[in-house]
Amino acid sequence: MLEALEPTEEPGWVLSHDGYHVLTETAVESRFALGNGFLGMRASRPVSRGPTWVSWLGYIRWASWPRCYVAGLFDRPNTVPPVPALVPVADWSRVRLVLDDNPQLLLDGEFLSSVRQLDMRRGVLLADLSYKAHAGITVNGGELRLVSLADRAVALQLLRFSLDRDGIDVTLEANFAMAGMGMEPLQLDRDVSAWRTEGSGKAVAMAGSVTLRADGRPLVPERSFSLRWIWRWRSVAGQVLELDRLVTVARSDSLADDPAPVAADALARSRALGWRGVLAAHETAWQQRWDASDIIIEGDDEVQEAARFAVYHLTSTANPEDERVSVGARGLTGDAYFGHVFWDTEIYLLPFYVAVWPEAARALLMYRYHTLHGARAKADAMGYKGALYAWESADTGEETTPDRVVGPGGETIDILTGRMEQHISADIAYAVWQYWRATGDDAFFIDAGAEILLETARFWASRAVPEADGKRHIRHVIGPDEYHEDVDDNSFTNVMARWNIARGLEAIEVIRARWPDRAAALWERLALGEPELADWHDAVGRIVTGLDPTTGLYEQFAGYHKLEPLDLSLYADRKVPIDVVIGRERTQRSQVVKQADVVALLALLPDEFPGAAAKANFHYYEPRCAHGSSLSAGIHALVAARLGETETALRFLRQAAAADLELDPNSAGGIRIAGLGGLWQAIVLGFAGLGVKVDMLSIDPRLPPQWRSLSFRVCWRGRSVAIRISGTTAEATLVAGDAMEMRIRAATQKLTPGATLQVSV
Repeated sequence: MLEALEPTEEPGWVLSHDGYHVLTETAVESRFALGNGFLGMRASRPVSRGPTWVSWLGYIRWASWPRCYVAGLFDRPNTVPPVPALVPVADWSRVRLVLDDNPQLLLDGEFLSSVRQLDMRRGVLLADLSYKAHAGITVNGGELRLVSLADRAVALQLLRFSLDRDGIDVTLEANFAMAGMGMEPLQLDRDVSAWRTEGSGKAVAMAGSVTLRADGRPLVPERSFSLRWIWRWRSVAGQVLELDRLVTVARSDSLADDPAPVAADALARSRALGWRGVLAAHETAWQQRWDASDIIIEGDDEVQEAARFAVYHLTSTANPEDERVSVGARGLTGDAYFGHVFWDTEIYLLPFYVAVWPEAARALLMYRYHTLHGARAKADAMGYKGALYAWESADTGEETTPDRVVGPGGETIDILTGRMEQHISADIAYAVWQYWRATGDDAFFIDAGAEILLETARFWASRAVPEADGKRHIRHVIGPDEYHEDVDDNSFTNVMARWNIARGLEAIEVIRARWPDRAAALWERLALGEPELADWHDAVGRIVTGLDPTTGLYEQFAGYHKLEPLDLSLYADRKVPIDVVIGRERTQRSQVVKQADVVALLALLPDEFPGAAAKANFHYYEPRCAHGSSLSAGIHALVAARLGETETALRFLRQAAAADLELDPNSAGGIRIAGLGGLWQAIVLGFAGLGVKVDMLSIDPRLPPQWRSLSFRVCWRGRSVAIRISGTTAEATLVAGDAMEMRIRAATQKLTPGATLQVSV
């Protein structure tokens, strides 16, 4: 076991945190969280951690915030307003230590040393602790914890510890803390328990097996309760105790399905492998993912660490085996946003999965297909056709954004995003199209993707209303810049809507040409007719975009240019968002932008900014952006890199990296997974210039001068291509798949299997 507790030796793979501080502890727990897309677990210390049941804190703080999550396990807690939230399941890592009848609490003793490490290469959490407990007894120990990437139902904990005294009466309890909290028990057996949510009808089962050895000799536990093991012995100074705990979890989404047998079967599989086999399979699965998705940057250790951190969490949060779940705004690493899914997934995360893990991308898009009924219902309730996706979505696709909340002063605050932030439908359509182009997954396109494209296009055609000026307007919306609510003709929304309708028309042509029989069935089912399609063509030609042809600038929304200019450099030292500094009302009257809006449009649809228009819009909106969202810096870095402004891009890239790598107390709610997706995009789509040109894979690199090289892999229509950019040379190797053409800068090159192509850039 001692060897398993050793971290990866190669530099650049291990993040470490020493000591304990109440202001940063919960941020560390988010940063070092474990996940596999089905299970997520925060990096709380397991041994002698006190319970977390007090609800009112006042002037005190939680010393720790342990949480374990199961993707898709939603229910509605007793909140006002009522909204669905991820239900935390039992904390299966907790261990309770009692010495001479004195329960040990970490905060009651003295930390002699305390180190936690996230070994990103192996996908494990490691901890090393030396602790002075009751009566000066010193406890030395180490831990390994993982949730398996090889078998997503499985988790593992290893503990190795010793005491420095003879003759101490020791009691050790391994339990599943807070098991079944907020759920109804269905089964409470010794090794398997199951619970059902009270409102949503979902169920979860957990099973466990724990062994404790003293100097290699198994100790016999007391088993008086379900999922609880208690050992008692008399200490020998220096004697090594080793605990291994196997845990399995299963979820069911219907009353008819019992998850307990599934969890029990998974436990039997794990027992047959043993903890060494579980660990080895997990490490192999992680190595396979790193082979496909690692980014290697020579010459910038800071960005190298940030890139690996981003890839680690992006890999930890997706599950290609489950089409019924998606990735929430904080993944499975914290309570913030209740596990709800936003536009973040399609715009900030999908590009990573499309490029390096298409199976995960497909599953995430199928979640949107399975929730299409909720999008249709929302559009219909608001008087529109087609599909308007929920701004905040849980498991059903119904809108979960509350209409209003109660403010800290007791005032009622209207929440408009659920009604007005409608660009999400175009964002999802955009992701569908990009996935299909990159993968050539025709089965997905004809079975699911085309229907999403058509129903979202139908929504936008009904939403863009013809008016007396001969144009079609989209009024009363919120763009990505949420500082400005209830605006007309937001450029991001309108241009994306126009693009969505145009792709719907293109999809129709493709389906009619390639699958005429399927086309006829789809038209009949959706009741599509030529008059409606003529209206779509009209909308494409007449939707207001906000573009001023004389300057090349897009006005962010109607009337934006008339708002008060605000010099953000005067507030450069602020520690809180700009709307807190100057007040909400002045923020709304000013040109200050919360996050990339027109700049986001520039990132997604660069062809809408020909010639000098791209630089003109970036230079106009960049100084007006306050970056009040973690989504913003990465997109600014991407656009600046494409424009060749590498120093500006690198500044934004480092800003994006700092959001989760620095121990901001606001990270307690979980890591900002979309910001990490934006960071990956800035490196691969920005500095490397990866994209699709004339229906082929392309790169147009612009590396910062301090980067000696940049290497990564990308998937393209069933192929794997390794790319390395160094100085003035770009190399591309077709690692797997048939010969293909690839565009490097302006030249088209032929790639053959196994051969490396070198091109001067």
